[in-house]
Amino acid sequence: MTWNEFILNEQKQDYYANGIIPFLQREYSQYECYPPKNEIFRGIFSIPSPEDVKVVILGQDPYHEPGQANGMAFSVRTECPNPPSLQNIIKEICNEYGVGIEENPPLFHGDLEYLAKQGVLLLNTTLSVRRGQANSHSECGWQIFTDHIIQYLDMLNKPIVFMLWGKYAQSKSYLITGSNAKVLRTSHPSPFSVNRGFLGCNHFIQCNEFLKANGLKPIDWLGDGNYVS
Repeated sequence: MTWNEFILNEQKQDYYANGIIPFLQREYSQYECYPPKNEIFRGIFSIPSPEDVKVVILGQDPYHEPGQANGMAFSVRTECPNPPSLQNIIKEICNEYGVGIEENPPLFHGDLEYLAKQGVLLLNTTLSVRRGQANSHSECGWQIFTDHIIQYLDMLNKPIVFMLWGKYAQSKSYLITGSNAKVLRTSHPSPFSVNRGFLGCNHFIQCNEFLKANGLKPIDWLGDGNYVS
């Protein structure tokens, strides 16, 4: 099944056709919402098909201030300063690989599409938000949609890594039952919880070890084209 086929199938269901669609039409016409409508599925469509997903990183909902959200969890537009959680993600990647942030220009700008193109699904469980109001779209049906994505990927029963950071992401672990899935759990990278396990978690190295053990190409987390195992 392609992403287009998956989404079209979901859009025929009542929760989407009579829930998400009219809700988004109303919200985007009356308020400033993010990301732009044409970028809501950017993170999904950056990966050719569900079969190409190697890693899922779960977020909650998009950044809710102007110029930030770009359709991928934790990612921001190139012209936007990196938010604190993203700064901590970058810090952990660099610490795991023993390099300085200044040595990796792809990490400066915060647009994580380079990861999506390698099979990393940066999935917010709610795919849109009203300006300045976190979780404002969390009850419209998006979570049914993204739960279905997680369940479908799990059903493929292929080697895949799920990174669940924080209690909210970990609450989705019941959806992951496939014998070929690897689930990595730790605290959220936000400043409030980053020192409760996220820093020093070695999730990025653990992920690549799992992928290599299953005959898959590891992720170039540094984005410099010179992967170091």
